[in-house]
Amino acid sequence: MKRLVLLNFVLACQLCVAADEAAIRAAVVKSLPLLERSSVIAIDERSNCFTCHHTGLPVMTFITARERGFKIDAGNLQTQLQFTSDFLAKGRANYLQGKGQGGHAFTAGSALWTLKLGNSKPDTNTEAVIEYLLGHQKELGHWKPPSIRPPSEESPFSATFFALESIQHFRTAEQQDRATARITQAHDWSLKTPAQNTEDRVFKLWALHSVNADTMSAAQDLLRTQREDGGWSQLENMTSDAYATGTALVALHRTGSVAADDPAFQHGLQWLLKAQLADGSWHVVSRAKPFQKYFESGYPHGKDQFISITAACWATTALALALPVAQ
Repeated sequence: MKRLVLLNFVLACQLCVAADEAAIRAAVVKSLPLLERSSVIAIDERSNCFTCHHTGLPVMTFITARERGFKIDAGNLQTQLQFTSDFLAKGRANYLQGKGQGGHAFTAGSALWTLKLGNSKPDTNTEAVIEYLLGHQKELGHWKPPSIRPPSEESPFSATFFALESIQHFRTAEQQDRATARITQAHDWSLKTPAQNTEDRVFKLWALHSVNADTMSAAQDLLRTQREDGGWSQLENMTSDAYATGTALVALHRTGSVAADDPAFQHGLQWLLKAQLADGSWHVVSRAKPFQKYFESGYPHGKDQFISITAACWATTALALALPVAQ
């Protein structure tokens, strides 16, 4: 009798694991069509502007999902990468003059990071952008966004991470010495500068990992702020949301700080599954003051759609990372 009870217990646990994986797969499948449709519409609506929320982060999500065996629109992925490359090419002269494009180092770094994710090769346009990043805000020892638009465009750690990733991937032999100097500056700044909120903690962890520094303290700092419900909040006085939770989980996993079966990671995944709405989206309320002309991107939640799709990209990526890589 005891053996039968034990066998039933083991079988029940196995069924729970299978159900969890099935729930994760179902959540990703529900989310991807919304992201793909919105990324297509955004290019039509804003054909002159690369954005993280509708181009860079969807590329991250599509590539991660494809690695985990999900079917994606390969044509759309290529379109997003080509759009990013063309956007930087249009600004080549300004980059060589040290002017950059709208969004400055944050946009430049984010766009190059997007191309890195897509395995793009260095060319004369990426060389020009790197030249700009090497000189821009050199006196600071790091990079920062030109304006404060929380949560995704407010942290010097995020701007620094994107710049570091870009420089290390696309720098040329001629740029090597200057690149090393700026990487060293950013490494020192990242180590000694305390994080103030979740966005800082997430991207401080990313930045330190990018320069092969010890990330244990930064990872523990981020894990320490996980809520009892499994999620993370943008600020201490806010409740858990999909943006903070998604960014935290992806950073912790991608930097090797926690494995997919780690209890903290699993707790975060459960929060994301519960927070996903019936239509496959996540809703995050915007805290940024709008300064560009509003347009409907096809993602739900009206005036909150830009931060909501940003959150959805991170959340969907986190969920996909919990699954095995397709063989």
